[in-house]
Parts: sequence; structure tokens; C-alpha cells
Amino acid sequence: MKAGRFSFGKKKQDEYDDPPRPFLEHLLELRTCLIQCAMAWLTCILIMLLFVKPVFGWLKAPAGEFGGLITSGEVAGGIFIIVKIALWGGTALSLPLMLFFIMRFVFPGLKRSERTLITFCLSLSTVFFVGGVWLAYAKVLGKAITLLMRFNAWLGLPNEFLLVDKFIPFSVKMIIAFGVAFQLPLVLLALGWMGVISSETLRNNRRVAIVMIFVMAMLLTPPDPFSQTVMAIPMCLLYEVCIWIIRLREIARGKKDEEPGTEIVKS
Repeated sequence: MKAGRFSFGKKKQDEYDDPPRPFLEHLLELRTCLIQCAMAWLTCILIMLLFVKPVFGWLKAPAGEFGGLITSGEVAGGIFIIVKIALWGGTALSLPLMLFFIMRFVFPGLKRSERTLITFCLSLSTVFFVGGVWLAYAKVLGKAITLLMRFNAWLGLPNEFLLVDKFIPFSVKMIIAFGVAFQLPLVLLALGWMGVISSETLRNNRRVAIVMIFVMAMLLTPPDPFSQTVMAIPMCLLYEVCIWIIRLREIARGKKDEEPGTEIVKS
């Protein structure tokens, strides 16, 4: 009797779930995935059209006392804002759905460990992105607008009005910039988890990393020291957290390699 005959179809821990199939079948599934992503995107854009006015008020809120200065300098300014909010909001709203369809297409061709790593990274990416967006909207955007407007007043530039087609892109870009910038720790954690970089490498290059973080903050934020510092400091702290997490991963991996039965017997 062959070993494994009565395994009841139990899969190995790291076995692929996707059996070999014709290439054309994969192409058809890819087409279905792309169609589903496009339909999700268009549907979310239509949904956002119903909430353009509340979203516009949400984007204006950080302006505070300067919100009353926001006006349109063009006849079609309102249409411009409606289209922009629908596109930006619809894209953001459809991202989870599109990721779901993409992962449903990709996951059968991956091992269990690979699926676990991707799921973990996507979950952590969402947490970091939401954290960056919250920090930008709740703590940074309003103070940055006030500071920049005071600079204008100090230079003698009148703050009589703010063009809506300039203000909304400014706010959205700043919010997205914080969300994207907070993805840096995820990249470091993924590389450390796969063993591409070590905690020692990150420690030895800490000064270079801090300089690069402040340069990136300078490029992604408005030209005021407050928003640049508020972006850079949390990223520096997250960099330190990544060092400790990767170090703990290295310790756990070292202990696993030292367990009985894992040593390589040399001849």
C-alpha cells in the first residue's frame, strides 16, 4: 500500500491551489477580472456623483475661517469640481473592490505562504494609508492652510478669494501624499520579511534614511516647514519600528533554524 493513499485529499502546507490549465482559459479569466474592475470603477464614480456636495464640504472644512474665500473663477468651475471629486472619490472607493477581483484571479496560482504574505501586506498597507490620510486631514491640512495664508498676509498679498480649482487639488494632493508616504514602512517590512534587507543594514543607514525622509517630505508637501516636519517625524518613528520588527523576525528565524532536525548534516 502506497503511503498517503488514505490522506483524504489533504493538501500540503505550501501547495498550489491552481491546477495546470490551458493558457486561453487564463486569458479569459484575466478578461473577466479586467471587466469586473472597470465595472466597479464606473459604478463607484456614479455613486460618488450622488455625494459630490457633502464631499466638497468635507474638503473645504480644513480651511476653517478661510473657507468663505473659496470661489470659482470660471463659469464652468462647478462642473470641474464635480468631475474631479467623482473621479478621485470613485477611484478611492473602488480600490478595495478592484483589489478583491485581482487577488481572486492571482491567488490560485500562489502558494499558501505567498498568499499569507500578500494578505498581510495589503491589510497593513490599508492601515498605514488610512493613518496617513487621517493625519493629513485632521492635523496638518488646516494648519498648513492657515500658515500659508499668514505668509501671504505678511508679504502684503491680499487674501480676498481662493480659486476652487486650485484649492481642491491642493487639498486632495496633500491628503494622498501623506497616505502614499506612509507606505514606506510596508516596503521595508516586506523586504525584511523576505530577507532582502536586514535590521543591521537599516540601523547602519539610519542617518541616510532620515535625510531621505525629510527630502521626500519636502517634495510631497507644501513649501512650509510645519507640514514637512509633521510628515517626516512619524515616518522616522515608523522606520525605527521597522528595524525592531525585522530584528524580531530575524531572531525567530534563527531559533527555528536551530531547532532539532533542521540542521544540515555534512558528509
